[in-house]
Amino acid sequence: MSGYDGIAEAASKSGLVLRGGFRLADEERVGALAEVRTLLLFGFVGAAQWPVFAASPEAQDGKRHPLDRWSRRVLTALGAQFAAKPLFPFEGPPYWPFQAWARRAEPVFPSPLGMLIHSEFGLWHSYRGALAFASAIEAPAMALSASPCDSCEAKPCLSACPVWAFSAAGYDVERCAGWLRGGESDACLGGGCLARRACPVGRDYAQTPEQARFHMAAFLAAR
Repeated sequence: MSGYDGIAEAASKSGLVLRGGFRLADEERVGALAEVRTLLLFGFVGAAQWPVFAASPEAQDGKRHPLDRWSRRVLTALGAQFAAKPLFPFEGPPYWPFQAWARRAEPVFPSPLGMLIHSEFGLWHSYRGALAFASAIEAPAMALSASPCDSCEAKPCLSACPVWAFSAAGYDVERCAGWLRGGESDACLGGGCLARRACPVGRDYAQTPEQARFHMAAFLAAR
């Protein structure tokens, strides 16, 4: 089985979720995408895929960027299996427009925190890469929905940050990182971003404490 369902099954066995896909318009098929007809996106949803990565050699070897290295290995192998070219959000500059691609593949929307919010998964999802196919692959039609942020009047995400790093003006990365380095941020470092955890959407998909600590440590190490 080599169609969409077969690719989804193979991705699941590798520790990834097929998040959706779309056909490129003719005018988009230029440069590095000249031979590409279909893009399929892959990533994590909540904590479901985390154990596969956590048990991997990359997670255990103590070297830098373990999740990126794992993503590259797994998606490259998946691409070889299905004759597709892997593309990654962490390669660049220039960087591939993964957020724009995601909005064409499934119901995700900009959130006040800058991350894309999914109508079911909330803020607890991520994209680890894409596969570019020269062939046309039929992906399921994207379900239509409205952004859950539109009907959220309280917007607790904007008031939950202890240093008000999120506002209508955007995300103050340095304010956030400074707080995390300051020694009073155990709740953030130990359980994940408080603003993200305050969102009521998709709470059943929240990351495990181990997963949250990994991502917070990686964020801080990058700054």
